[in-house]
Amino acid sequence: MSTTATSVREPGEPGRPARTARPATAARPDAGARPAKDRAAAGRSGRAGAGSAGLQTLLPRRTGRTLLPLAVAALVLLPLAFAFPGAASWPGALAVDLSGPLGRAGDWIIDNRDGHPLFLYFFGHVSNAVVVSVRAVYVVLLAAGWAGVTAFAGLVAWRLAGVRLALTCVGAFAACGLLGMWVPTMQTLALMAVAVAASVLVGGLLGLAAGLSPRAGRALRPVLDTMQVLPAFAYLLPMVLVFGIGVPAAVLATVVYAAPPMARLTALGLREADAGVLEAARSLGATGRQRLFTARLPLALPRLLLGVNQAVMMALSMAVIASVIGAGGLGDRVYQALASVDVGAALAAGIPIVLLAVVLDRTADAAGRRLAADPADRKSRHLLRRVFAGWYGRLLTVLAAVAVAVAGRMAGTSLWPGSWTVPIAEPVNRAVAWMTDHLYSGVPVVGGTADWAAGFTGWVLDPLRSGLQAMPWWLVLLVVAALGLLAGTWRSALTAVLAMAAIGVLGVWEPSLDTLSQVLAAVVVTLVLGFAIAVGAARSERAQRLLRPVLDVCQTMPQFVYLIPVVALFGVGRAPAAAAAVVYALPAVVRITVQGLSGVDPAAMESARSLGATRSQQLWQVQLPLARPALLLAVNQAVVLVLAVVIIGGLVGGGALGYEVVLGLAQGDLATGLVAGVAIVCLGLVLDRVTQPAKEA
Repeated sequence: MSTTATSVREPGEPGRPARTARPATAARPDAGARPAKDRAAAGRSGRAGAGSAGLQTLLPRRTGRTLLPLAVAALVLLPLAFAFPGAASWPGALAVDLSGPLGRAGDWIIDNRDGHPLFLYFFGHVSNAVVVSVRAVYVVLLAAGWAGVTAFAGLVAWRLAGVRLALTCVGAFAACGLLGMWVPTMQTLALMAVAVAASVLVGGLLGLAAGLSPRAGRALRPVLDTMQVLPAFAYLLPMVLVFGIGVPAAVLATVVYAAPPMARLTALGLREADAGVLEAARSLGATGRQRLFTARLPLALPRLLLGVNQAVMMALSMAVIASVIGAGGLGDRVYQALASVDVGAALAAGIPIVLLAVVLDRTADAAGRRLAADPADRKSRHLLRRVFAGWYGRLLTVLAAVAVAVAGRMAGTSLWPGSWTVPIAEPVNRAVAWMTDHLYSGVPVVGGTADWAAGFTGWVLDPLRSGLQAMPWWLVLLVVAALGLLAGTWRSALTAVLAMAAIGVLGVWEPSLDTLSQVLAAVVVTLVLGFAIAVGAARSERAQRLLRPVLDVCQTMPQFVYLIPVVALFGVGRAPAAAAAVVYALPAVVRITVQGLSGVDPAAMESARSLGATRSQQLWQVQLPLARPALLLAVNQAVVLVLAVVIIGGLVGGGALGYEVVLGLAQGDLATGLVAGVAIVCLGLVLDRVTQPAKEA
């Protein structure tokens, strides 16, 4: 998946030399000409006059800024602790039972869904429009047949990027048919087409407002921040409550989940438009609308295309997860297979999801490069590709695909022939059975995968969960406040404390701490592995080239797919859910860290090497300190991504909040599901605020 490059280092001002001497002094080795005592004395005498005054003014200010809000929080929480003594869990007197009101609200919505004017004249029309749109696209795809769809995908890919991408698209769709998943693939594509179109429209309009109006940007920023932190499961229950289980709820949940990246990148592109070009357009007498359509939007085109790419990938991820609420398609096949622990059937549906993700990502990326290409480069293309360029090329592409589709219909093969399928469920299940017999346990020296899962659960997850649940509730709030203050400002700390307190008020304190224990354990493993891989890759261009396609594929795969291999290897339980979270978050951590380490100022590295620093000293005393913004971003992304998959891990025995959401959806208990969904939202806010560093003034 195409990712937004994170700027780790701001360029220096023109004419100002790079500030490399101060970071490099930290990497000064011990092999200097003078003894260590002389160097230390010289360093102290050289820094005493300039540094002492700054430290005396900076440290008290920073300490007071951190300790004062923490002292206020302690003064508020300690009396409550004395008022409710002797209980580590959240006091029942401070909890609110929302099952009754939420149950009555859900019953009222269900009873009035067919008769209330709000549902008849607004939500009803929205639902009908979604159903009609998805059905229309699905009918068109079925009418085109497998030959027409495959030919159209191959021709579009060939026009955009050449033969290699065309063969990739044709092979991907052929694999979907060979696996017997042609009809579910078309169902997912139909839902995706409608959801992506709506996401781009809604996100583009929101981004347009945020990019053109600073006031609208300030109002939308916290909303978009919160929406991008929330796990996918949190979007399902409100849609089910309003639209019921079915395609409308799935499509609208996908739209809400995929629109924020489009809105954010659209606003960013509009704000980054070259001020000189805009001033030139204004001086020529262009109106505001003319400046928007002739200057701002063309300059923001790369960001807009990246937003479309992100919307496509997030929509696919959500469309697969939305199978829990009746989306159908490939996600439903995976969900049903995981529910019965049928790894073979889950893999047969999971492979087309991965192929579809790769095809959509590569095609969207190629479309962006095509639109941003220089017209002079387009003239140097092959004659046949020049013939298919322009509006007549688009017409020829459609006509060729229609011709292939008509030929397929005349041959009577609109659907993929059943005799051309290759069933893999049984062989995969036999392989899983062999693994269960030979690799799950009893393997000499190393043990089996089941032993690893049991050991991780018994030695890491259980003690961590017990420790968190044994902590007094007021101490948990104080720790959250302290972490929020250390990472950001008093506002972020207050938001985190209020969100954590809301979890207790909702009455899901212990399940939330159970989820938190899984998230913390998985984040630690992710960061250890991710930083180790990234450090090695940052030192070798060859390693980066080898890792790049692997990271691209891993970042295009939807969250749901990661559950399949871990269930095959470890069975069901909390450890497999944590393992899936680690594998899902690892590519983002590696990529961000590699970018940060590779973006360190070469002058700083050269200065450290000239002073005789070893590679270890260069890493610990130069690269890591200078790459601190990227490392903090990697930690934040690891926390958010791990939480998203740990919640989905409720489908494979992860328990805690994810299980309560699944239980509420499965049994129609909206009160249980909604309370757990709100708790997930609050936990996501807590984890984001305590790991998101404040912007320096």
